[in-house]
Amino acid sequence: MARSHLTLAALATSAVPGLDVAAAQPFSSNRHGDFDTALLTARDGSHYLVRVPNSDAAEAAQNAELSALAAISSGVRSRLPFALSSFIGQTVLRSRDGRPARRATVYEFVYGRRVRLERLFPGPLAESIGQSLAAIHLLPTSFVVDAGLPVVTALDTLRSVVGIMDRAAATSLVPAALLARWESATDDISLWQFQPTVIHGAMNADALLHSGDADDRVVGVIGWSDLRIGDPARDLAWALSAPSPDTVDLLLDAYAEVRVGAGISELRRRAMLYAELELAKWLLYGMDIGDDAIVQDAVDMLAVLLDSVEGHTAGGLAHETGPILDVEEVERMLDQRPQVAFDHRSRSSLSE
Repeated sequence: MARSHLTLAALATSAVPGLDVAAAQPFSSNRHGDFDTALLTARDGSHYLVRVPNSDAAEAAQNAELSALAAISSGVRSRLPFALSSFIGQTVLRSRDGRPARRATVYEFVYGRRVRLERLFPGPLAESIGQSLAAIHLLPTSFVVDAGLPVVTALDTLRSVVGIMDRAAATSLVPAALLARWESATDDISLWQFQPTVIHGAMNADALLHSGDADDRVVGVIGWSDLRIGDPARDLAWALSAPSPDTVDLLLDAYAEVRVGAGISELRRRAMLYAELELAKWLLYGMDIGDDAIVQDAVDMLAVLLDSVEGHTAGGLAHETGPILDVEEVERMLDQRPQVAFDHRSRSSLSE
């Protein structure tokens, strides 16, 4: 049973001594019910979020995000053109029915509107997204290392991709043409000679908040539970499904202007590969938990991808192939199974 916003407000006052809550309301963060969340208005007009995880996976993600936010010092934050949340306080709830105790955590509220990928067209917002992602990737890696957060090398990344491909091939459910396409990318040595950077690690449209005004821009980035050093292409994969190819070009051009010498062509090819491999990971997840419906969903979408690939003259994962995979279609499918969606995303984020 979901906790009411009034119960959450009471927990917040316990977690943060002196917090004077004037109003509270339910808050949806598009996390499929993984958290009970409320938006609080303090007497001084400031706003806070309080949330309680509803599963072990959500609890683990919250703990990881707290570690990441603690690692991002004020000096690091000053290098970013957008706001991040901050941890304010926490309290332990009494366990119910012998279940593990959960923690109610209070954060500073980050203002902004959610980015809608299906509404992302050429304009200042697409440009701002590219600039914001580049700013993350330009952060010094030392603070991630010092915090003991994951460090994934280029070789580690390649091995992970090959491992996913091998497991997917073993199911005999992935079309041979797709396997050959992916293998052509892993065989391209130049594609994997990249310098790992600080990455958000779970970047998608839901993680971005924008101003929504005439000078539309990114004003906040949330969801830092997968902060790490890794392949910057992972933070770009979701953007390939923007409704206009011009949007993708504008976003990547803005990225390249900030992060000079990033090797945009190779970044784009790896991002496309990661996007396509999401279907392979979805297939493997369905196999792992024995869910025939998920397996069939993945098989059907792999067939759609194959049709799209065969409709192009270029055979490899090259720039000319364009953004083939519709990631939004994957997201809609994941959204149909809320808890499975969260578990899948948590697991896939560890695949590097």
